[in-house]
Amino acid sequence: MNILFTCGGTAGHVNPAVALARIFQERNPGCRVLFVGADGGMETRLVPKEGYPIETVTITNFHRSLAPADIAHNFGTLMNMQKSKGQARRILDDFKPDLVVGTGGYASFPVVKEAARRKIPTAVHESNAVPGLTTKALSKVVDCVMVGFEESRAHYDHPERVVVTGTPVRGDFFRYTRQEAREKLGLADGRPLLLSYWGSLGAEVMNRRMVDFLEREAKEGAPFRHIHGAGRDFAWMQEELLRRGVKLEGTGIEVREYIYDMPLVMAAADVVVCRAGASTISELTAIAKPSILVPSPNVTANHQEKNARVLSGQGAAVLLLEKDCPGMELYDQASALLRDPARRDSMIRALNSMAVPDAGEKIYQTLAGLLKK
Repeated sequence: MNILFTCGGTAGHVNPAVALARIFQERNPGCRVLFVGADGGMETRLVPKEGYPIETVTITNFHRSLAPADIAHNFGTLMNMQKSKGQARRILDDFKPDLVVGTGGYASFPVVKEAARRKIPTAVHESNAVPGLTTKALSKVVDCVMVGFEESRAHYDHPERVVVTGTPVRGDFFRYTRQEAREKLGLADGRPLLLSYWGSLGAEVMNRRMVDFLEREAKEGAPFRHIHGAGRDFAWMQEELLRRGVKLEGTGIEVREYIYDMPLVMAAADVVVCRAGASTISELTAIAKPSILVPSPNVTANHQEKNARVLSGQGAAVLLLEKDCPGMELYDQASALLRDPARRDSMIRALNSMAVPDAGEKIYQTLAGLLKK
């Protein structure tokens, strides 16, 4: 059996494909897996680290501006689309897949479309609550569309082809209960724990606001424990806190450069303050963790805000737009939620109602059904 996964652009597109690849190989000894991504995309670094081979196609995005540079870029994209068609044909000829699965990103388009034309079983999985251009276009030709949330179904022209499967989340996120995680982190007192981070690299705009947040938190006697992941802004945040005379040692407030044990820390947390990327909302939903979501305004098609609105619309998260959330507002919102266990319990119930238990298994069975047909 040969399974081809095509994905890229963000970790939220790559991670579900890797999780599915592992399931297929565990269940089907001798199963061969190939990934296809875009030239120079982060997937060319992420996928080999997971032990899988990857081929690439030459594909770029479209810019919506009419500025001369963007018009020139779009002409290049049109040329790349033609080039990628030939590359996709060669990859399919060489690998001869029995199933082709796209999990998002521009690289999915030429490969999945050519596979569908050849009548190879095809499917796409969309981690974001609202489909991107690639998924929307491919939904018209594939055998099956898999989505993370029931609310996503309405965004497709052929809802009968849509299956709500959830999004696979790494098993590490289910390893610890809240109490077990707190004990492992050495959190012996009864103060609730806040976890905050802005992605693997951080976000300077929000980290500047976090300095105000941390200063007020320390001055108020650290009413809750707090672990913040600063990313690449770690050094200047430390310097700025020192300049303001903010001392965190012994307070239960901790600023880390990176949070390497994210599944453990998230399990211990009572509230998470973060962005609203596809991987993040999948993790929060899977383990039913109350959150305050501040979507990045700098992503394609405003996907993060759309993701956050799905959760906030069900009472499962608090949504704050970056433009409306200075450090003091963020502190007030986090502090209020940490002091309100009844509200958190309500959010947990909403998250549980939205979650799809064992998403990886449901996706595997859906894809296995396509192979049987």
